[in-house]
Amino acid sequence: MLIPRPRQVVRQSGHFILDTETTLHLAPGAERAADLLRLRTGLPLRAAPDSGFVLAIDPALSGLGDEGYGLTVGRDAVLLRARTDAGLVNGVHTLAALIERGGRLPCSQISDSPRFPWRGAMLDVGRHFLPIAYVRDFVDRIAAYKLNVLHLHLTEDQGWRMPVDAYPLLTEIGSVRAQTGGDGTPHGGHYTKAELRDLVAYAAARGVRVMPEIEMPGHARAAIAAYPELGNVPERRLTVWDRWGVCENVLGVHDEVFTFMETVLGEVMDVFESPYIHLGGDECPTGEWEESPRARAVAAEAGLSPKELNAWFLTRVGRYLMDHGRTPVSWAEPDATALPPEFVVMPWRDAAHGQGAARRGHQLVMTPHRTTYLDYPQSDAPHEPPGQPGDPVTLDDVYGAEPAPADWEPAERAKVLGTQAQLWTEHAATPAEIDYLLFPRIAALSEVAWSEGPRDPTDFRRRLQATRTH
Repeated sequence: MLIPRPRQVVRQSGHFILDTETTLHLAPGAERAADLLRLRTGLPLRAAPDSGFVLAIDPALSGLGDEGYGLTVGRDAVLLRARTDAGLVNGVHTLAALIERGGRLPCSQISDSPRFPWRGAMLDVGRHFLPIAYVRDFVDRIAAYKLNVLHLHLTEDQGWRMPVDAYPLLTEIGSVRAQTGGDGTPHGGHYTKAELRDLVAYAAARGVRVMPEIEMPGHARAAIAAYPELGNVPERRLTVWDRWGVCENVLGVHDEVFTFMETVLGEVMDVFESPYIHLGGDECPTGEWEESPRARAVAAEAGLSPKELNAWFLTRVGRYLMDHGRTPVSWAEPDATALPPEFVVMPWRDAAHGQGAARRGHQLVMTPHRTTYLDYPQSDAPHEPPGQPGDPVTLDDVYGAEPAPADWEPAERAKVLGTQAQLWTEHAATPAEIDYLLFPRIAALSEVAWSEGPRDPTDFRRRLQATRTH
């Protein structure tokens, strides 16, 4: 039983048996897919030119797009073809999901391609640091559902997780908070650049791109705690924030801050290959700017009020990314109306924010919190662990979401790159707690992002149950 549901599946009688003697015939360009198949099966699958198990890139398969694939499993042969290496990788994930006990592959013909090119999951390691081994496991989990973006939320008010050579105090000071909500227990941690580079390569081998997020100009108290001159009151000394919610302390808007941001992002781009870099941009209080003579002077010079500085700040930093060949991404806030159309935006409040952004020319990754935020409880059941306050986000809520609503104009729907799940970690401090929130809702989101056509919740639940007992 396959999740996400392929476009077309024809089941036939019989099985192909995968075992330690199985070999692969590899056409040029199929090496990455072969390595992944070995990883997913645990079998040696040595290359042999006379093998009947063929992995092939065929540029003529244009009808399946850049990520589609065609798979034929017969009793004595297997043919996996795709137009690109990315399509082969998706086909390998399907092959791995088809394997039954005893290495049996059911005979079938599958033609498949995704609805959206952006199918992702965001993991917040800023609020609670998570070991790199778990982040790699997270990649494995989402890749198995053909999700192809890990959005890694690296910085927060409560912790900074990526080292920056030019600013060592970001991790020496900014990665550790004294306690969390009065519990009296320090919490901290950060990755090395080597670990992050290894993560990028690890994810790429599984068909996943890692997009980093460096939050600005709000959600930045950890950076200000490390370097007070970045704040609006340079002589003030702050600690890394030890509470949840929206912190009033935000970055200043003076030139020194932009020198800092460009230096940080230069090192981020050196580590992460992603064409997209997320700049945050959400929940930015403007009170400090309104009270700061320096910020008011900057706003006046730009012909703005202090309340309008958030989009101005993001635009300036976004131009730096664009000048270096990267695309800036931000959460969609009401003041996102002032962002350049080159920004990809993530509407998290509701679909109406997405429609407005599409009309302004933005590409969208749809992230409405009532259908994609997996930090909400899954049900009202008494056994549910603590989560984001509010009604549950159920499996049916996630499965019933529509990233490109039918009542939008065709040109607006065409702006939707895809969708992704969000796992904020205020209420999930351990891998086990995150896994509980992730499953099975991530399976539902994967089908929303991948599968075309009407959805059948009954059929989905049947396939979900079958995969649990597979």
